[in-house]
Amino acid sequence: MSSTDDPRDSSLEVRFTLPPSWSTDGSDGFSAVSMLIAGAVMVTRNRFLAWPALLFGISSFFNQHPLRTKDVGPSWQSLISGLSALVISYLPMVLIARGPAQVPITPAP
Repeated sequence: MSSTDDPRDSSLEVRFTLPPSWSTDGSDGFSAVSMLIAGAVMVTRNRFLAWPALLFGISSFFNQHPLRTKDVGPSWQSLISGLSALVISYLPMVLIARGPAQVPITPAP
């Protein structure tokens, strides 16, 4: 066995560096899509779009890179917007709607 192939050799140690993809500037696509879909849900009240908005928000929250948070912003915004879109779309099913108010008719004096 040659000395260059020995993994225990201290001269072959390499300093740890972060992957180059972490240090590049770029926006988080899941966060942008989550906020876009959440905005569409709030405008159209489409319940079926609220679930993908929440899933994209969760995905962007768990896949955030520690070096990108200062450039892109926190992913809490996309998570909260996805959750609020889900709540707003299902809120009319929970609330009790009142009927139109009846105005009493009084005879003229």
